[in-house]
Formats: sequence, C-alpha cells, structure tokens
Amino acid sequence: MAKTRVLVEFGMGTSLRRMDYTEAALRAVKDALWHNSVNMAELFGFPKEAMIIDVEIGVQQPDQVDVEALKAVFPYGQPNISVTQGGLDIEKPHDCGRTVVANAALIVSFDMEPAQ
Repeated sequence: MAKTRVLVEFGMGTSLRRMDYTEAALRAVKDALWHNSVNMAELFGFPKEAMIIDVEIGVQQPDQVDVEALKAVFPYGQPNISVTQGGLDIEKPHDCGRTVVANAALIVSFDMEPAQ
C-alpha cells in the first residue's frame, strides 16, 4: 500500500489581542476544516479513522504553539502536525503588542493501492 494524497485544504487564523500563537494556529486549522465537509473516507470505503492528516502550520514563533492542543481539534483521523516559521506578526501602532497571523495546510491521505 502507498500513502496517497486525496485532498489539500488551507486556512488562516489570527490572535488579534492576546498574541497567542496556539490560538491563531487553532483558528487556522478550524478555518481549513470548516471550509467543507470532508467525506473522503466514505468515498473510498475507508473508516474515518484511516484518514492520515498531515498538518503544516506557519507562525512567526513556532515554539509557542501547543501541538497537543491542535491535535484535539480533529474529530477523527491521524493528525501529524508540523509547525514551521511563517505567518505574520503585525505590530500595533499605538500599543505594545502585535496581531499574530497563522497559516495552515491540511493534507488528507490514505494508505491505498495506486490506480492502474
């Protein structure tokens, strides 16, 4: 069997006031998840738990993201989460602080035989 990609979805999330990188990442993941109803498992005859979900998160301070909190968002499947340098930190002009912007890419795959 080979890991076969069947879907890619993107999302963006922010933390406007608290400078919370995990919250921005959570919002980005939810944005990607909520874009559509992913029925890929049923389409291919697999249980939902068989979904392999590779998640890439981009934020300016990757070490500030709680990966376990992100995993808890997924109702099923096998999430593998990677957090890298990316996103944006936007400094506030009249206040000390910044707005945090996170980007997420969700890649759904299954272990299955390639089509002939």
